[in-house]
Amino acid sequence: MKIFCVGMNYPQHAEEFDKLCPPSAAKVEDDRPEGPVIFIKADSSLLKDGKPFFVPDWCERVDYEAELVVRICRLGKGIPVRFAHRYWDAVTVGIDFTARDVQERARREGLPWTISKAFDGSAAIGRWMPKEGLGPSPIPFHLDKNGLTVQRADSSGMCFSIDETISYLSRFFTLRTGDLLFTGTPVGVGPVQPGDHLQGYIGSDCVLDFFCR
Repeated sequence: MKIFCVGMNYPQHAEEFDKLCPPSAAKVEDDRPEGPVIFIKADSSLLKDGKPFFVPDWCERVDYEAELVVRICRLGKGIPVRFAHRYWDAVTVGIDFTARDVQERARREGLPWTISKAFDGSAAIGRWMPKEGLGPSPIPFHLDKNGLTVQRADSSGMCFSIDETISYLSRFFTLRTGDLLFTGTPVGVGPVQPGDHLQGYIGSDCVLDFFCR
């Protein structure tokens, strides 16, 4: 199983990210990059079934980043955008936990982000909802932290849609049944501490519910 993730796929979060993790050189403004920013998490990153997230003791700050996550349902390579909808069958809310101080230092020094993004337990996912039941409208989602909504968006706000990203990924990787795609987080990321209660919703349905320890 591969866990693909898209970075900076919502414009307001891209601006937020530059404040949290300033780049090492002047940023070149561009309305839309040529392709999605892709990174991969380890399979040991996966956290599911409502199990708690243990805040690591080797960093100073860990942030939640709520995202729509889709599940790949068939083998594919070189998939045209117009057929990409056939290659995913379910969606949930996930959290791309990020060791922010580690990421900030890596970005400043021009080094890979792997440790800050792919550590054990950093890819939380909730209960799957079949795609067929969602309808043609954009998919709305939000994250509550300790009962207060901290992130809210829908799939129409993405720079690269789910189908565009699947098509792009399939140029470089063979997609297999069970692979996951974290589609990017909207504005509103923030830190977690032991005791925090995180709940992710698609529409009014709570699909993700767990505590930080």
